[in-house]
Amino acid sequence: MKICVVEDEAVWRDKIRASVEKYCTDQNISAQVNAFGSGKEFMENADADLLFLDIELADGEDGFRIAEKLMDAGSQCRICFLTSHAEMARCGYRVNAFRYIDKKYLEEMDEALDAFFKTRIQERIISCKDTAGIWRRIHLSELLFVETNGRKLRYLMRDGREHICEGRISETAKRLSAFGFFYVQRSYIVNLKYIESVNSHEIMLCNGLRIAIGRVHSREFRKEFFKWRMLFGD
Repeated sequence: MKICVVEDEAVWRDKIRASVEKYCTDQNISAQVNAFGSGKEFMENADADLLFLDIELADGEDGFRIAEKLMDAGSQCRICFLTSHAEMARCGYRVNAFRYIDKKYLEEMDEALDAFFKTRIQERIISCKDTAGIWRRIHLSELLFVETNGRKLRYLMRDGREHICEGRISETAKRLSAFGFFYVQRSYIVNLKYIESVNSHEIMLCNGLRIAIGRVHSREFRKEFFKWRMLFGD
C-alpha cells in the first residue's frame, strides 16, 4: 500500500505525513508513506494508492490539474484534496475527488483513511497449504467460496480454479470474517460480494450455485449481508 502527500509547505507536509503514519501504526496497517514538496516531484514518481494533495501549490501548480493528469494517465489513485479554502471544494467534481480535508481540521484525516481502507477490504492475500504440502496464495477478491471437502477445504476461485487445502472450516470462517466472508452453513463460507440473490432460506452466487442458509446462521447472515451491501454495494 502506497500513500503519498503533496504539500509545498514543510510544516503542513510534516504534520500530514505524521498523521498518516500514526493512523497506520495504530491500525496495524503496513503502508509506505512518502511526501513531496511539489506536484512535479510527485509526478516524476507517480505511484500511489491514496494521495493527499494540496489544491494550491507553489509556483502556480494546481492540485486539480495534477488530478486531471492522473486521470488522463489511467491512474486508479484515490485523491483527498487538502485546502485552507473550503469554497474551492465545489470544483472537485471534475476529478471525482474522494475527500476534501480542511487543514484546520486534520482530525478528519482518520475518517478519510477509515473510508479508504474499507474500500480495499478484500485486497488481501492469504496462504494455505494444499494436499501436496505446497503453500498456495489466495487472492480474497477472487475467492468465491470455501467448502468442506472430506477432511480438507476446497477454495473455489471466480475463474473456476480450485485449491484443496488443509484446514478447519470453523477456524477459516473466523479468519475470513473481517474481509467480507460469512459462514452461511456448516459446509460453506461465501464471499458476500458475489451473492446475486437472497431469499428466506437460500442464497445464489454469481456462478449460479444455490446454497441453503443454515437456520442457526440465518439472522446474523441477513444482518451482515445487508450491512455489506450498504457499505460496498453498487
